[in-house]
Amino acid sequence: MINNVVTNPASSEESTYQIDGMTCQGCVKRVHAALVPFAETVTVNLNPPHAVLIRPKGDLVVLQNALADTRYLIKIVDNQAERSGDDLHSKQGKSKVAVSTTLPIVPNDQSWLTIYSPLLLIVTYIGFASVLVQIPLGGVTSEETMRYFMAGFFLVFSFFKFLDIKSFAKAYAGYDILAARWYPWGTLYPFVELALGVAYLLHWQPILVSLATLVVMGFSTIGVFRAVMNKQKIRCACLGSVFQLPMSTVTIVEDVGMAGMAGLMLIQSM
Repeated sequence: MINNVVTNPASSEESTYQIDGMTCQGCVKRVHAALVPFAETVTVNLNPPHAVLIRPKGDLVVLQNALADTRYLIKIVDNQAERSGDDLHSKQGKSKVAVSTTLPIVPNDQSWLTIYSPLLLIVTYIGFASVLVQIPLGGVTSEETMRYFMAGFFLVFSFFKFLDIKSFAKAYAGYDILAARWYPWGTLYPFVELALGVAYLLHWQPILVSLATLVVMGFSTIGVFRAVMNKQKIRCACLGSVFQLPMSTVTIVEDVGMAGMAGLMLIQSM
């Protein structure tokens, strides 16, 4: 824990913020250094990952901009922080600030079908196309259906990530075990998905491609599973910043399903 001496804690205005993406004490130091100019006192803790600002000198947007060039996401925890941020923002007037790339959480009042309808529709279209494309080629097989499905999945999902790579990378670093430790992985991930999609479509080196997919999706599954088990209320970045999908067991099924198909295709190719 890193903190400064509080000169008068009894009269301090205290605001607590959730910090996503912190995994070690080095992260704590970097977050503290970024936030310390914006409050009288800053305390950053790793477990659970959060920051406490006493007498903050900026609203949430200002704090998000302070962390804009890092892999860390800052979010409001308590209502007092939100009220204080609104007051500060109104006093600052129409100052020019960068647009926040923090991804919001889906409202809890929406039904499961409403929330996940974009994902279900996309997966259905990919599955239908995977079968349809084989008909002119002489017949439909399970092996070819999986190959075309994997190709379509990676091509479509990488497309949505390419629409805003920076937002995806920041969100991905909040739960993926590799992106949390090496931030550039989130930026490279859409290109990896694109390469895998093209490789599956061209039927290039099936053993190597299936093995790579198994490794990539395996690591992704670990991060998603950990986030769901820890009940982190964060947004899934699988469709980039276009759709608001919360992290849930659906995301686990998605990643495990892709890893499972990759493993099955690997066995079939040997």
